Amino acid sequence: MRDAVRDLIDNAMKSARAPEPFTARAPSNIALSKYWGKRDRARNLPLNSSLSISLGTWGSETRVAPSEAGDQVRLNGHPLAAGSAFARKALAFADLFRGQNDIPLLIDSHNTIPTAAGLASSASGFAALTQALSGAFGLALDKAEMSRIARLGSGSATRSLWHGFVRWERGTAEDGHDSHGVPLDLAWPAFRIAIIEVDTAPKPWSSRDGMNHTVDTSPLFAGWPAQAEADCTAIETAIAGRDMATLGPLVEANALMMHATMQAARPAVTYLTGESWAVLARLQAARAEGLAAYATMDAGPNVKLIFEAAHQADVDRLFPGARMIAPFDPDHTDFRNKN
Repeated sequence: MRDAVRDLIDNAMKSARAPEPFTARAPSNIALSKYWGKRDRARNLPLNSSLSISLGTWGSETRVAPSEAGDQVRLNGHPLAAGSAFARKALAFADLFRGQNDIPLLIDSHNTIPTAAGLASSASGFAALTQALSGAFGLALDKAEMSRIARLGSGSATRSLWHGFVRWERGTAEDGHDSHGVPLDLAWPAFRIAIIEVDTAPKPWSSRDGMNHTVDTSPLFAGWPAQAEADCTAIETAIAGRDMATLGPLVEANALMMHATMQAARPAVTYLTGESWAVLARLQAARAEGLAAYATMDAGPNVKLIFEAAHQADVDRLFPGARMIAPFDPDHTDFRNKN
């Protein structure tokens, strides 16, 4: 069977121009309802739907331009060797567009978040790169189409084409055409996120390797897809009602269940550290005293809290130095792309 994304790109490239410089931006996101496990690894199709919130100005800015000196990749102002992991991934993704054509490109990416530390730098990175490549070649792709393409670089990039809440529909089609991000028309101005950076060093397992190993070896994984799908729907309902008292426990339980499937893998996949668990213990003690804040953790040691604005001062006192994000603040969502 033909691949839906390959057909989408091939059709778009029929009207492509010679590449021109184009810069795109994309926010990172954290999944409130997690994606963990694939029904098709080659197409990066998930076993369950997921739902995320964007991280304001935390994200990536990527410029794609023609190059007269062969392919070049830069990250945060530093040129990378062609054989480095980041450069290989970026150039392989560019090949989805240029195919076998000899079109040397400069890919210049800047992250405002640590790379490969469980803070979803790949999500914003591939979302920005998809938009920059589309813009550089002058393609008439809408965001839903670019979401499908970004999925091949990173599953969570599917959700980073938009600000706010985004649901990634798992889809059922074999070719993957119905698996893409869908922005939710649900604003929650009082919604707040705190990022507690436990460790920003590269992770011991990449998300992709950790996910595949968990699926292949964890005896607890069999119950995950159905529960995660149910959680996603319940989380969306709680968001629609701006109901933090319902949302928070659902989000925290979903994250802990995902990490439990990893811990049961053989050998275990461990992202959370002793300091991660200390943060959770401190949060639970404060919640017993009335703090309405809840935790979520992706594939990394860092802890994210969700709460409403009325509790921001309390969270700040409990975790001094935590990075506060107001995802619906207009000053944090102006990510217009440019050429």
